[in-house]
Amino acid sequence: MKTVITRFPPSPTGYLHVGGARTALFNWLYARHMKGKFILRIEDTDRERSTRASVDAILDSLEWLGIDWDEGPHFQSERFDIYKEYVQKLLDSGNAYYCTCTSEEIEEMRKKAMASGDKPKYNGRCRNKGIDKTDNAVVRFASASAGTTVLKDSIKGNIRFQNTELDDFIIVRSDGVPTYNLAVVVDDITMGVNTVIRGDDHVNNTPRQIQIYKALGIELPVYGHVPMVLGNDRSRLSKRHGAMSVTAYRDMGYLPEALLNYLVRLGWSYGDQEFFLIDELIEKFTLDNIGRSAGIFDQEKLLSLNADHIKASPPRKLIKYWKPFLKERRINNDNNQYLEKIIETLNTRSKNLIDLTEGALFYFQDEISYEEKAARKNFKPAALEPLRILCGQIEAIKDFNEANLEDAFKKVMQSCEIKLGKIAQPVRVALTGKTVSPGIFEIIHVLGKDVVISRLKKAITFIEASAPEP
Repeated sequence: MKTVITRFPPSPTGYLHVGGARTALFNWLYARHMKGKFILRIEDTDRERSTRASVDAILDSLEWLGIDWDEGPHFQSERFDIYKEYVQKLLDSGNAYYCTCTSEEIEEMRKKAMASGDKPKYNGRCRNKGIDKTDNAVVRFASASAGTTVLKDSIKGNIRFQNTELDDFIIVRSDGVPTYNLAVVVDDITMGVNTVIRGDDHVNNTPRQIQIYKALGIELPVYGHVPMVLGNDRSRLSKRHGAMSVTAYRDMGYLPEALLNYLVRLGWSYGDQEFFLIDELIEKFTLDNIGRSAGIFDQEKLLSLNADHIKASPPRKLIKYWKPFLKERRINNDNNQYLEKIIETLNTRSKNLIDLTEGALFYFQDEISYEEKAARKNFKPAALEPLRILCGQIEAIKDFNEANLEDAFKKVMQSCEIKLGKIAQPVRVALTGKTVSPGIFEIIHVLGKDVVISRLKKAITFIEASAPEP
């Protein structure tokens, strides 16, 4: 059995968007599942629009997603000599020819064809003229003029194209730059690519590419065209449906595993299972389970899945994704053990890493600021005695563990004849500044004895200063 070789060939004319990321993911997963090879190729023949910044953004996105490549990145702009070699083969075999028709002449051909009810296309005027290469000449492929070209698609099934619908398309422009259909075929041939998984917007290009393969006498790859990703209004996914680039989702606090999990489910399924880890996807991914219906991108479903991945991820693993968000808030803490403890208190209540950061700020503050409403409701004179007693109880604890902490709270409750809520909420506000937070004992465990005592004493001083004079 041949080694499966797939590829992902983005154009560096912008950021990597979620549709492209899904294409990369499908190819990568299939290569990994089949223990094959995944090639990265940069299609940068569009000199005006291609930029190094876009290349870097694409590489950065793939690396963040964890989509690694076995070969590349190859750049089409560095492969012109290879394209020339294959164009010459097509010219020598009579499967391509030079054409000097002007754009005005071609436009006239199309108008005449439309007037007579035919498809507007180039009519092959230069095909048999034997024109030599000139500065203004393009190279056209001599398409089959009769019969059908069959695309055997592993996802969509067989698709037949009438060859009369295909014109003699340009494979090299007058400036010597190869067109997409020529370059992609030559690249796939020379790189040994034998499995092409891509969006179904490429279906109409495929019969032209098949004819080039046949003209060169090369075996066709396996084709699989996946349905497009649509917005929730079922129109083609665009910026109006929300953030589009992979890096935008990274900056919004999504985990790469969650985005990959969501993208793979836009067109692929494994029973009713929704939540997947990467190793599971590699184990289970096949082309057989890719559907024929378009995937509908839903931000809310992605957010929910992201929350599930935050909850399921080991805190140690989350730290590397979380630290950039802390640094944005000018928090530089390299105590990973402390960060892990914080995550353990917040991972079940955070939908994204921004939520996690906002919820964790009180852990890093030297001085706690109290929310006005929280202080007004919970820092009343009646809270003074319970807080003072609790502070003394905690100071007396030698073995600072949860059992001894619970015992300290019970003693306060018994001494002051109050229920837990009457002491827990003032303590919560004293430690966090807010009325909503992780569990009291979780917080105390993470902050440590000295910080807890310091914050309780500050709250006591605040209440004393705020209390009305007798």
